[in-house]
Formats: sequence, structure tokens, C-alpha cells
Amino acid sequence: MEKVVAGVIGAGRIGKLHINNLKTNQNVRLKMVSELFADDLQEWFKDSGVEEITKDYQDIFEDEDINTVFICSPTSTHADLIKLAASYKKHVFCEKPISFNDEETLEAYEQIKEAGVKFQVGFNRRFDKNFQEMQSRVENRKVGDVHVLKITSRDPKPPHLDYIETSGGLFMDMSIHDFDMARYLVGSEVVEVYAKGAAIVNPEIGEMEDIDTAVITLTFDNGALGVIDNSREAVYGYDQRIEVFGNGGAIVADNETATNLKYYHSNTVEIDQPLHFFLERYNESFIRETQEFVDSILNDTETKVVFKDGIMAQRIAMAAKQSNDSGKPVKVNHEIG
Repeated sequence: MEKVVAGVIGAGRIGKLHINNLKTNQNVRLKMVSELFADDLQEWFKDSGVEEITKDYQDIFEDEDINTVFICSPTSTHADLIKLAASYKKHVFCEKPISFNDEETLEAYEQIKEAGVKFQVGFNRRFDKNFQEMQSRVENRKVGDVHVLKITSRDPKPPHLDYIETSGGLFMDMSIHDFDMARYLVGSEVVEVYAKGAAIVNPEIGEMEDIDTAVITLTFDNGALGVIDNSREAVYGYDQRIEVFGNGGAIVADNETATNLKYYHSNTVEIDQPLHFFLERYNESFIRETQEFVDSILNDTETKVVFKDGIMAQRIAMAAKQSNDSGKPVKVNHEIG
């Protein structure tokens, strides 16, 4: 295979991000984008680097040139599109989560496995240089046995209520990245989840049966413990910090800022605020995840974030929701088949 010929389903915020990254990759031919509201994107399309734009995603699957599909549409469509891609023997990159339903996800998994195509789920934080280095040092026992993982993940402001309505809830939409990072960094499966959440930032979110603030405790198979705190609103910026602590030391990944300068003067000490949001903070990781997915296709190697990673993060999210609803810790099922 000389090039990856890609079709992208969904040209919203995350779809456009992937399109911008794909069009700069010399190993990719960006042939087609499917978007229901294509009529509203004609001006954008002129400079998008995409050869064709359509309202019907079926056009992507029936195009014989296209060998790879990027699924950036709403989560409710993911599982069906993955299965359709498998039936057409096209490689799949799918944004998280895979679905809101374990049975649907497992059906998609079996069809991808049977088709023998590449699959990667969009957990871009695994491709962040700081988190990759942290994982490498933990794996090489630079902190000894891991005892405690702490993840702080807070958005600068809550999304629009229309988004909340279809997001699947905070655990599935937001915390799911942290659940994946927990497995990635500790190198062990999460066996139990205990979560407590509330609508503190915006009571209207609570009226929609969702939460905007949560503290989640994880128990890992290797005995380590984890704590995640999430908030939909951090007034100072996009707050992304991680600490791994063990019997041999600790490793800390702090927030990314525009500069690392500290300004000392008579009134106070000033430093830059954290970068504004995920597009700025994780821009490099989005580029790298796309590049490595393309490389896995061209070199016929395993993708860096496999289907199992999507299944397990989704299951932890579902367990967190169940725990929050019941007020009790919930076990996480590891059986995939």
C-alpha cells in the first residue's frame, strides 16, 4: 500500500481537527468527507484539502479507492459505522467512546476482528510526550511498585446543554480519557470503581440527570489505588495534572503553559495560566495519534490503542455511573471473549 486513502465521517470540531492533521500527512490522500450539513460547509470545503464532500456516508464505504475511515460522528452512530466499515474491509479510526452499550461494542469488536482490518480508538492522551515518558518510567520501575495514581482533569467551562443531552454523561464523555490513562499508566486493569458526583457548576445539568463534578476512586488488579477528580469548570484554564506514586518515588506531569516563566515582583509571583482547552493542550498528541495510526496501516503493525482499550475504558465509565447512582462500589468486568 503506497498511501492511506481516507474518508472522514463527521466534520464537526473533532472531525475538522483530524482533517487538518490528515491533509498535512504526505502518506495520506484525503479523498472524501461525509457531513449531514455539507451545504453549510461549502466555504470551508474550498480550503479543506478534501477532494469530495457528501451528505451520505455510504458514499465513503462504496468508494473503492478509500481504504480507511475516520469516524468522528456522534457516539450513537459509532458501533453501526464500525460494523459497516468491517463489512467493506476498511481500516477504522473511531473517536471515543465506541458506544454507550457493551453489547453493541462487543458486536463491533467481533466484526472488526473477523474482517482483519486495523482499528484504533481516539484516546489521544496516550500520545502526549509527557504522559508517554511517564508511562515508560513507570514501566521501567523508576517509582518501584505503584501505590497511588492521582489524575486531575478539569475543563475551563461546561459545554452547551444541547451537548450534555447527547454526550452520554460526564463519566462516558469526559472521565473516559482519565480511565484510559489510568490503565495505560499503572499497567494494570481496574477491578473496582467507586464514584461520587454532583451538579455543582450548573444545576441545569443536574436537571438533565447528569453531573459536572466528580471524585472517582479506582482499585487496580495489582493492588494500586487511583483517585480522579473531574470538573466541568476551572476558571483558570484547562487543568490536566497527573502523579504516579510508588515505593521507589513519584513522577508528576504538570499543566502545559504558554511559557515556563515565573515573574517575581513586589506584590506576588506570576506564572502563565494553563493552556485554554484540549485543542491547544493536546494538539501535538492529536497529530501523533493520526501519524502512528497511518504508520500502522502502511507497515502492517498493531495500532497503539487497540479495541480492548476502548472496551475497558467504556466499562469503567459504565461502572462509575452505576456506582454514582447506587452509592456503592462496582466491580469491572474484564471478560471480552
